[in-house]
Amino acid sequence: MTVVVVLAKPPREGLVATGIAESTPLSTAEAAELYEALFRDAVLAVDRSGGDLLVNYPVDDDLPAEHRTDIAPEAELRSLVADTLGGTEDVRFERQVGSSFGARAGNTVTHLLREENADSVAVVTPSAPLFSRTLVDSAAMKLRTNEVVLGPSTRGRTYYAGFTEPIDFDGAFDAPSLPTLAARGRDAGLDVEFVEPAPSLSDGGDLLDAIPMLRARFAAERVVPDHTAAFVHDHGLDVVVEDGQTRVVRD
Repeated sequence: MTVVVVLAKPPREGLVATGIAESTPLSTAEAAELYEALFRDAVLAVDRSGGDLLVNYPVDDDLPAEHRTDIAPEAELRSLVADTLGGTEDVRFERQVGSSFGARAGNTVTHLLREENADSVAVVTPSAPLFSRTLVDSAAMKLRTNEVVLGPSTRGRTYYAGFTEPIDFDGAFDAPSLPTLAARGRDAGLDVEFVEPAPSLSDGGDLLDAIPMLRARFAAERVVPDHTAAFVHDHGLDVVVEDGQTRVVRD
């Protein structure tokens, strides 16, 4: 069974999804709402899968002073998980440790594999709107015969990174992370496999990819991420081409 680690921040205005707010019609508050929706859908995907959910949270000292509140990040994320799943009894929460994303991810993966003897550990963030139970379970199957399994995203990014053995994580998640993680796996003598590609969301350009996919799934009456799909619908987000330019619009 794979331990799926969701590395997340509390969805506070100006702290998360700032690239989306800067390059779309969404405000900073709305971009934070989108991040919250993505977090909820990531939690749901893992909960509905055969994996074990671990939420990796920062502490107040890890956040810029202007984004600290009277509510601790752990408590805020616990509340969201409880509201999403109806409780937190089957969810583990652990503090993030490390000065960079790669260090935080690497510390968690290495600890779980070496100190707790986890069969496999995967790292995700609230960024992939099409991340789903099916993808979690598909990756878990591949991790039975491969030591590294990666989920490719656009622009050389990675929305899922699973391991049965640690690699050299120093700078491994720096952009573009996909070829770096694959090379680090091979450098360690490990077999590397991939799951289905999916878009990530960090700026307006990413929404140009994600929104048509979501709307196509609406039209085809296929499974969509509950909270992210509701956000797109409620805010009337769409993609249009005008005068040869593709852009995000809202009702």
